[in-house]
Amino acid sequence: MIDMPEPGLYRTTLAYPGKEDEIPANALVYVGNPPNGGLTFVVRPGANRKNQWFWGEPTVPIRATSWAKSLKSLPPEGFYTLPYDLDLGDGGRWVKNAIVQLGYNGEGRGIIFVGERHDADDANVLRFSDRGVVVDDNLLFKLVWAPILPVAKPAIEP
Repeated sequence: MIDMPEPGLYRTTLAYPGKEDEIPANALVYVGNPPNGGLTFVVRPGANRKNQWFWGEPTVPIRATSWAKSLKSLPPEGFYTLPYDLDLGDGGRWVKNAIVQLGYNGEGRGIIFVGERHDADDANVLRFSDRGVVVDDNLLFKLVWAPILPVAKPAIEP
């Protein structure tokens, strides 16, 4: 059996052999398994909505196992808390345990967006800007998962 990476987000460290333009080095990718049981594949981001990537085309079957072993696994996008205060310069600071949303740029570098409560809003919600702070891997791998549950839009009844 061929040892393939688990499905999830990765940063490439090498370009995919023969597909260097589609899957370059230092790029955010998703590794997945097709539901029909085909070959494990890799794909680049397609669109970003609400600081979250949705995957594009084309998918590339992973045949280069040595390349697959070069991938750097990344934490999933979602909500986390800061493990320590983060000084932003110019007197700005996000405090330890602040709720942040983790996203990524196209190079697979983590970007965090701090949760904000807008007192003028009637709704009791947190908002996350579409402008965040790129963080180094040291902080990226210390973020603490915050299990915030998604609530789907109610279905419209006919």
